[in-house]
Amino acid sequence: MSQKQKSVSVKAEKQSREDELLKLESKYCSWGDTVHYVKRPNVFKSCKGSYLHDINGVEYLDLQMLYSAVNFGYGNERINNALKKQVDQLPQLACQYLHEEKIMLATKLAQRMEKTFEEKGRIHFNVGGSQALEDSLKLVRNHTGRSLVFAFMGGYHGRTLGASAITSSFRYRERYGHFGDRALFIPFPYCFRCFYGQKRESCNMYCLKQFEKLFETEYYSVYNKKTGQCEFVAFYVEPLQGTGGYVVPPLDYFSGLKKILDEHNVLLVDDEIQMGFFRTGKFMAIENFDVTPDIMVFAKSLTNGVNPISGIWAKEKLISPDVFPPGSTHSTFSSNPLGTAVGLEVMKLIEESDFGTEVNKKGKYFVSRLKSLQKKYSQIGDVDALGLAIRIEMCHKDGYSPDRELTDAMEQIGLSGKLTTGGKTRGLVLDVGGYYKNVFTLAPSLYITEKEIDLGVDLFEETLIKALKKS
Repeated sequence: MSQKQKSVSVKAEKQSREDELLKLESKYCSWGDTVHYVKRPNVFKSCKGSYLHDINGVEYLDLQMLYSAVNFGYGNERINNALKKQVDQLPQLACQYLHEEKIMLATKLAQRMEKTFEEKGRIHFNVGGSQALEDSLKLVRNHTGRSLVFAFMGGYHGRTLGASAITSSFRYRERYGHFGDRALFIPFPYCFRCFYGQKRESCNMYCLKQFEKLFETEYYSVYNKKTGQCEFVAFYVEPLQGTGGYVVPPLDYFSGLKKILDEHNVLLVDDEIQMGFFRTGKFMAIENFDVTPDIMVFAKSLTNGVNPISGIWAKEKLISPDVFPPGSTHSTFSSNPLGTAVGLEVMKLIEESDFGTEVNKKGKYFVSRLKSLQKKYSQIGDVDALGLAIRIEMCHKDGYSPDRELTDAMEQIGLSGKLTTGGKTRGLVLDVGGYYKNVFTLAPSLYITEKEIDLGVDLFEETLIKALKKS
C-alpha cells in the first residue's frame, strides 16, 4: 500500500470513528445542553496553546477559549503540573476541613482586592460560576432581608434557578414556571444600539439619567423617600456584557451608577465570571471603571478551565463571621484541593507576569487589524474591545441591521475545518452572542502571538467571503 493509500485509509478510519461517536451521542446523550446549537457537533481530540485538534487531526485556531475560561492557553505546562502534583498529594478532601492551598489562594485573592480597592474583604469558594452567583444572592438577602434586585437587559449570570431569575433572556426561564423574584431589568449602555435611540457623542449619559429618575417618587415603584428604603437591594452587573455580545460601556458609566446606588443603599454586585483575570487588561474588569463593588463573583479562568472552582469576594461588613456564620452556604466540592492548587498556581503566574501591558498591546493590534477589515466589508457593523475582550457585530450591507444568518453561516464555515488560508487546511472556533445573535465575541488566549492574530483575522475574512458567496 502506497503512502497516499495509507493516508486515505487512516482518514476514512477516523471519519468512521467520528460518525460512530456522533451516532452514540445522538442516542444516549441529553440534548439539553448547548452542543446541538450547531447541526453537526465537532468531536475534538487534543489541544495546545491557541489550538484545538479534532478527531480527524484538523487544527482549529480557537478565538473564544472555552468562553474565556482558558485565558492562559490550552495545555499550559505550569498549570497542568500543579494539577498533577496535587493529584498525587491531596486529590480530594471534604470541604469542612482545611488544606494549605485553599487558605493561600483565598489570601492572595483577598490581598489583591484589598490593595486594589482599599477595602478589607473575604473569599468564599464554590465550584461553577452559577453556584458562586447563588452564594452572592444569599449574601445580599442575608444582609438586607429582601430579595429583589436590578440587573441589565442583555445580562447573563448563569442558568441555575437563582441565576436565571437575574438573567435577562426570557427563554432561559420560559420552561420553568413563574419567577416571582425576577430582576427588574435596566437598559445597558449599548451605544451601538441605544435602547433610547440616542447618539453616544451627544446623549450626555441619557440612560443613566433614566435609571436615576426611578428614585424621584414612590410612584415609580422602587423607592420610598420617607423611609429611604429601596425595594431592590442590589444591582447585578457585568462590566462588559458577556453573552450579550461583549458590549463595552462608556468608561464613566459605572462611576455614575455607583453614586446613584450608594445614595439609595443599593449594593453593587460585580459579575467577573467571563471578564476576570486580565481578559480586559486588568485583574478584574471593573477596575477599568474606577469603582469598588460590594460583592464580586469570579470563576472560569481562575483555574484556566482545568478544574472547576469559583468564588465570591465581599466586603467585610457583608461576609464577616458574625453576620455570615458557619453553614450559611455549602457545596460538597466548593474548595476542592485540585481547584485550589491550580488556582494558586494561576495567581502565582499572574504575579510574575505583566499581563496588564501585554493584553492591552495585543488587543489594540487585534482591533487595528479588524478595523482595517471593517473598511473592506460593510457587513462588519461594529468593532470594539477592552483588552482582549473583542466584539465584531455582523450586519446587512447597511452596516446596522443585524444579520444573524450571515453570522451563523460564518460560524459553521469555521467549524467545518475546511479553511485554507495560510496554505494549510484549518478550522476557526468562534463564539456567537449578542442581543440578536449577530456578534462574534472573541476571547483569545492572553498568550496569543501577533502571528496568530494575523492568522485569525485572515481566517475570519475567509469565512466571511465564503458566507457572502452562499447568501
